[in-house]
Amino acid sequence: MKRQRVRLGVNIDHVATVRNARGGTHPDPARAAEAALAAGADGITAHLREDRRHITDADIDVLTALCRRAGKPLNLEMAVTDEMLAIALRHRPHAACLVPERREEVTTEGGLAVAGHEVRVAPVVRALSDAGVRVSLFIEPSEAQVESAAAVGAQVVELHTGRYCHLTDPVEREVEFERLAAAAAQADILGLEVHAGHGLDYDTAPRMLTIPEIRELNIGHFLIGESIFIGLDAAIRRMRAAMDQAK
Repeated sequence: MKRQRVRLGVNIDHVATVRNARGGTHPDPARAAEAALAAGADGITAHLREDRRHITDADIDVLTALCRRAGKPLNLEMAVTDEMLAIALRHRPHAACLVPERREEVTTEGGLAVAGHEVRVAPVVRALSDAGVRVSLFIEPSEAQVESAAAVGAQVVELHTGRYCHLTDPVEREVEFERLAAAAAQADILGLEVHAGHGLDYDTAPRMLTIPEIRELNIGHFLIGESIFIGLDAAIRRMRAAMDQAK
């Protein structure tokens, strides 16, 4: 049976990072989202952090409306807090991806600790699900985290691929890839849809697609960085082509 086309979600956070470096309104993350969708992205991802270091509340207002007009999903990355839950319930994006968040980190470091924290995570998952928001948990590729993600009622897990992408030793990298593949298979058996993201580029993204359970990749920093050299449209089209050609 032919494999279903794997979706590409484009994270536009770092367009806002550049904008916020000098203040003002340029470059506009909404314009980047429009360009990404025109270039073949299947959806837009944005992370509203507690300290608003890149994406702002106003950005979420605009992106929610933009994605609805385009008929494309908005994936809101968010911490497991009352404030972020209230914002998500107000906007009701297509999906919410619960991620860990520490004020001092440069980017999301590691997956959400679901195992051992089910009492804290489950009510947020339930509230979002009851509001019609599809809930994803950004987790490490471990058996315990996958089991807990299913137990708290998530519909999706997004496997953290950062360690795989950053390892340089071929043996260690292959061990990490096998962890990802095992976690994806386990999640699929438990009825969870499998996504993957963090650190992916033109080489590592196609490798992820050799894991048959993966249905979506979310890629941001690499594409925004590459767009400096070849443009956002070209960067996304090249990624889409690399994914489509993956075996």
